[in-house]
Amino acid sequence: MPAAPRQSSLSTTTLTTSQGYTISTASVLTVPLSAFPAQTLKVSLSGTLIQITLRQRSTGLYADFDANSTRFLSGILCQDRTWLVRDAAIGLPGDFLFADTQGQQNPYATALGSRFLLLYRPGWTA
Repeated sequence: MPAAPRQSSLSTTTLTTSQGYTISTASVLTVPLSAFPAQTLKVSLSGTLIQITLRQRSTGLYADFDANSTRFLSGILCQDRTWLVRDAAIGLPGDFLFADTQGQQNPYATALGSRFLLLYRPGWTA
């Protein structure tokens, strides 16, 4: 059964990405994560069942994204407030980023779902 995303619970109303863009936290959803070094979850977002696989390695946290049994992205390094997909041409219905709720560190497995939130922004902007 897919995990259910929830409206972002960040206390701020805006979030500045590492690329300098400001987004409203009201326009993003939080993807539920557990504090495990390796996990795979399926979540229904924008009418698409997306499978997200996260793996902690010595060099950082990495993500794979699949939808409709097709791998769209593999081995993406997860960094704080940095969009992971970055392009509508990839084929996913939106973009993801990790947000550090206590500073500006890159995410690590033992604090996923608490300190580090995975946020989803539906659709694409020009």
